[in-house]
Amino acid sequence: MARDYYEVLGVERTASEAELKKAYRQLALQHHPDRNNGDKAAEEQFKELTEAYEVLRDPDKRTRYDRYGVAGVSGAGASYQHFDLSEALSVFMRDFGGMGGFDAIFGGGERSRRARSRGQDVQLSVRLTLADVAKGAKRKVKLKTLEACKTCKGKGTANGKEPERCKTCAGAGEVQRATNSFFGQFVSVAACPTCHGEGIVIHDPCTECRGDGRVRAERTLDIEVPPGVSASNYLTLRSEGAAGPRGGPKGDVIVALEIADDEHFERHGDDILTQLPLSFSEAALGGEFKVLTPDGTEAVLKVPSGTQGGAVLTLRGRGLPGLNDGRKGSLHVRVQVWTPTRLTAEQETLFRKLASMEPGMSRDDSLGRKLWERVREALGS
Repeated sequence: MARDYYEVLGVERTASEAELKKAYRQLALQHHPDRNNGDKAAEEQFKELTEAYEVLRDPDKRTRYDRYGVAGVSGAGASYQHFDLSEALSVFMRDFGGMGGFDAIFGGGERSRRARSRGQDVQLSVRLTLADVAKGAKRKVKLKTLEACKTCKGKGTANGKEPERCKTCAGAGEVQRATNSFFGQFVSVAACPTCHGEGIVIHDPCTECRGDGRVRAERTLDIEVPPGVSASNYLTLRSEGAAGPRGGPKGDVIVALEIADDEHFERHGDDILTQLPLSFSEAALGGEFKVLTPDGTEAVLKVPSGTQGGAVLTLRGRGLPGLNDGRKGSLHVRVQVWTPTRLTAEQETLFRKLASMEPGMSRDDSLGRKLWERVREALGS
């Protein structure tokens, strides 16, 4: 399980964007792979720092993280270990890099070039039922996207040979231009005109992929949805998207969740509202009745004698699980007293006899007017 992102960056939960950026820069420089000779512990720390920074710098992601924790921003409990190193380096270079900057310090031109050639993210949607939300679900989805060419192994060259490093930019993909003026010397950075920012030159391209290193293909993707999700959540499957050109890292798959309405239940966060129809005699006598729960099982509900129509009874812990902690909400059951539309002669005789024995009722009963107030009170709203 990933540590708290604020703890990772060593900042308070009220930290501003500038404070987040400063903290990330200092720690990322300390743990950058090129400063630690490929040390695995430093690499993992660098990825953890970068994921924490990427979440907290984005206001929307930060809000979801503060509310739901890691599950709110990384799908099925994904942690920084699923954060690709090339992606982490790309984030670092985006905010702090550039030729003459950290590339010059670390000598990471080739690494940063590969980070920039990351494949595209793929978006898709998965439709769920309320039972899927209650228990979690697994789906298999056919994904049509760009995959690494098997002929050249994603390198883009004939026979899978290594591409040639661009001699103009020494593989950095960028060139500097210095201009002297009355105000001093200005240095500008632009894409290399020889390799067009790729850092490599292919003289003999692969005939299968025409030098791109990728071909159109279809594969099956396994998607695991955790219990307790809602339509506002989405899953991020790291490095499952389109392959990057010429061996670049894969993008992500972003899974939007669509939850169908249920004919038996009405959802209120982790709480569920359902209805239980009872006859006059059942409501008057009370007893134990079986009610359906969101996960498809049945629960026993004790109905007190004399229960009125519209009364809401609650079963604690029989609602939906919380996304972050798995703690279940409540199942609220609204009693509906069923009135028969047709009576047999024997039933009519019994009802008339019962009516003669009943005490008089006040006609200003406010039960109907207070029905929704009772429901809202039971739901805690």
